[in-house]
Amino acid sequence: MNTPQAPFSSRRDFIKTGSRIAGASALAGFTLPHVHAAEDNTIRLALIGCGGRGSGAVANAMSAGGLVLGDQSGRQREAGREAGGPVKLVAMADIRQDRLDGAHRNLRETLGERVDVPAERRFLGFDAYRKAIDCLKPGDVAMLTTHAAFRAPHLEYAVEKGVNVFMEKQFACDPGGVQRLLRAGEAAERKNLKIGCGLMCRHSSARQAMIDRIRDGALGDVLMVRAYRMDPGYFMGPFSGGQNELLWQLSPGHPYQFLWASGGVFLELMIHQIDECFWIKDSWPVAAHGVGGRFAGSRDASQNLDSYAIEYTFPDGSKAHVTGRYIPKCHTDFSTFVHGANCAAKFSGDIHAPDCWIYKDQRIDRGNVAWRPPRETVNPWQSEWDALLRAIREDQPHNEVRRAALSNLGAIMGRAAVHTGQVLNWDQMLASEFRFCPDTGALIESSPAPVQADAEGRYPAPIPGQWEEV
Repeated sequence: MNTPQAPFSSRRDFIKTGSRIAGASALAGFTLPHVHAAEDNTIRLALIGCGGRGSGAVANAMSAGGLVLGDQSGRQREAGREAGGPVKLVAMADIRQDRLDGAHRNLRETLGERVDVPAERRFLGFDAYRKAIDCLKPGDVAMLTTHAAFRAPHLEYAVEKGVNVFMEKQFACDPGGVQRLLRAGEAAERKNLKIGCGLMCRHSSARQAMIDRIRDGALGDVLMVRAYRMDPGYFMGPFSGGQNELLWQLSPGHPYQFLWASGGVFLELMIHQIDECFWIKDSWPVAAHGVGGRFAGSRDASQNLDSYAIEYTFPDGSKAHVTGRYIPKCHTDFSTFVHGANCAAKFSGDIHAPDCWIYKDQRIDRGNVAWRPPRETVNPWQSEWDALLRAIREDQPHNEVRRAALSNLGAIMGRAAVHTGQVLNWDQMLASEFRFCPDTGALIESSPAPVQADAEGRYPAPIPGQWEEV
């Protein structure tokens, strides 16, 4: 796969980017009561999916437990003390032995004794998630960081076993997956389980301050939101055969090329900014339509298009415009803007930077800024873990499933509007049980791949007017 930009997981890949955790004994000294965590006050983690994103989330969890982190410039900060207390990784699971071994080795070297995962608690295979979750006790946390195809069955099992959950985006590939998440989230609510979901921008203090200003009327009525994610692209060569096609589709880099596995590159890249649109409007969209396609001569063998442009309509008639383009040697952008009746604002910037400022009028210019929030002192990836572990230790309500699942559904609606060439509405999406793969939880290593390559090793890409995914 040709990946001109950094891998999708780079923002969490603390090992590859060189971040290091210091203070080997920094977990000492906490005397929180022995409630809603394991009996010795240690919250135990099981990591399901051992890629860079999952490893980075482990580091965030450890920091919320009280470790002192050093950033790349050498400065020290103490993160998440109010969520503090012992945190330990006790089980790991993946479908690839090399990734399981590599993640364990790197985490052990970086986090030391807080990684207590002997060989008998490192599980391999499609059913490994069950064995890892079975190592947990009430009050512990199952970390669901595989690709979205497996999120619903993994969440369902964690809720059945009565453990808390942190789950990364994407959450679902299709409307049927969203429906399963919603039902599992409701079951978790009844059990008083705590569930954090990886839409970390909701935990950004700068964005929260901006939302307060928007709600207070600083921009006037919000009439339009614009979100962009345009970069050089993610292309896949043909499947050459001669190997297990299912495992090939799930090998590093490939899941983003398949709608059944991850929801596709558009959802993977745009979910945060689409969620920002819904947050800004404090509403779910009533309809979406869009256009997209591939550039002439593209040899991409994946299921993705390389251009997506979506118009969301909200109940008050206002719009959000979301644009994704993944083509080399073109203009790049990564930002979200808001236009109110009084003035405009920037809501986020490159690689989810907290570039939140309000302009004096509609001109988007840094020399035209009228307001900025206080500087963030804790990044939102850390804040989401601080919030989850604090809720567990203090037995506070914390269940982000419904909001995350519905944001995911809104993103799916936009993608489906482009793929099908139809104007889709919210009620259609809420009623749909469509699935690309009927039951990903039943897959085993010998299963046929849910989508098959043609004679040239290429996979079916959406054709508007013919394609169905709702």
